[in-house]
Amino acid sequence: MTFHFEDFVLDPARRELRWAETLVGLEPQVFDLLLYLVRNRERVVTRDNMLDAIWNGRVVSESTLTSRINAARRAVNDNGEDQRLIRTVARKGVRFVGAVTERSAAASSSAPGKPPDPTPTELPLPDRPAIAVLPFTNMSGEAEQDYFSDGISEDIITALSKLRWFFVIARNSSFIYKGRTVHLRQVAEELGVRYVVEGSVRKEGDRVRITAQLNDVATGSHLWAERYDRELADVFAVQDEITERIVAAIEPQLYAAENFRAERKPPDSLDAWDLLMRALSHYWRVTRQDHVAARALLEKAIALDPNYGKALGLLGTSYMFTAHMGWMEMAAALPVAERAARAAIRADDQDAWAHNALGHVDLFARRFEDSLAEFETALRLNPNFALAQGYYGLTLSYCGRWRDADDAARRAIRLSPRDPYAPVYFGIAAFARFLGRDYAEAIRLAQEALRQRSDFVGGHRVLTAAAAMAGQTETARAALKELQRAQPNVSLAWIAEFMPIKLAADREHYLEAFRRAGLT
Repeated sequence: MTFHFEDFVLDPARRELRWAETLVGLEPQVFDLLLYLVRNRERVVTRDNMLDAIWNGRVVSESTLTSRINAARRAVNDNGEDQRLIRTVARKGVRFVGAVTERSAAASSSAPGKPPDPTPTELPLPDRPAIAVLPFTNMSGEAEQDYFSDGISEDIITALSKLRWFFVIARNSSFIYKGRTVHLRQVAEELGVRYVVEGSVRKEGDRVRITAQLNDVATGSHLWAERYDRELADVFAVQDEITERIVAAIEPQLYAAENFRAERKPPDSLDAWDLLMRALSHYWRVTRQDHVAARALLEKAIALDPNYGKALGLLGTSYMFTAHMGWMEMAAALPVAERAARAAIRADDQDAWAHNALGHVDLFARRFEDSLAEFETALRLNPNFALAQGYYGLTLSYCGRWRDADDAARRAIRLSPRDPYAPVYFGIAAFARFLGRDYAEAIRLAQEALRQRSDFVGGHRVLTAAAAMAGQTETARAALKELQRAQPNVSLAWIAEFMPIKLAADREHYLEAFRRAGLT
């Protein structure tokens, strides 16, 4: 069914608005709002009605709603003064008041003598989760600003392409939809993808507002959405920052969606990818039991595919994290982790997770320069890899470069502030500050780590040490008690042997702190 009013045709199936023969470009939310008003033209629709229908009940500001209504008016050559088609009813809501004729889609889909558009062929989904980034809509009304919105879309495509766990549609294919209003399901079918990123850019004076959202087309759900407001002093710096933030936010959402999909499958039908996604969901929970569960799933994935680099890299990383937390013996973990990490690199030396795993191994084997090189390689392959960024900071701190370590850990926090590993990154920053004798800041950061994750062993360690050196005896003793509950095998000998602190002065500084706290 299509809706005809004045010289306009509104086609819900194609998600198109045409004026005579011209296609009118509309942001998805504006199209949805216009269609909702037309379909409900017999009544006044309230603000709450619109929020429920267009934003799924999510609270948005009055200015956002007003801007969408104004955009819908502009699309049909109306305005707030004339209100020829879209009328505001004071203290009530909005109503579409134009005369509308409904026709079947078949009767209006083609001009006389013109064959209908061919039905696009649906592409099969690839073996990896596939994602398309549509060109961000330039909402500024200035064609010369297209370069900025296009640049953000292109940078997101490039950054996502570095996540070798996903299949990312190339720029030239995604950009065929520029200026077109197309239903996301049509995009998914034509490009053979499961996930679609879309967004908009609005520049006003020296400020820019960028919105982005990640959609699961199969379920029709929004997995993630965010808005960014920035001063536009340096266009390229803003473009880089927003790209970085969007990609860092999207990655964990994709993993979560893939895990949810895997959890709905019967256990005997799981393939290696499904097992990997289930393992990741346990890995991110940062507990001893979850790491045991993660490794069991990864072993099953590797049994199905012995050269599965992604599973091998995650397996090596899990073993090293478990040993670092004191949950298993380092002597048992290190050789298994090293075999897995080197096998991951043999399978795919361009996978950032493989180099992340070997960076962990090299660190705890006290091959410090090799460890730094591996983390730097991981970050070159994927600059938005928060976990590698955080452990790069840890390696720097163990090498005595506490200022660089602090910078790296804070960058990891900025990259992924909602990350389940964020308490770890705060703990790394706290340890760096401890080495720099800034005990007050070390205490603050350690307490933030423990606020987010009360059972985080590393947070208890550095809080104990920093409080002891700051002369906060009661805090240090309480922290030590919690540390011994979380890591019963902790001792001065354990710290000296298994914490790979390169410089003798830094190691003695750390041990002295624990002596003052009462550890033996």
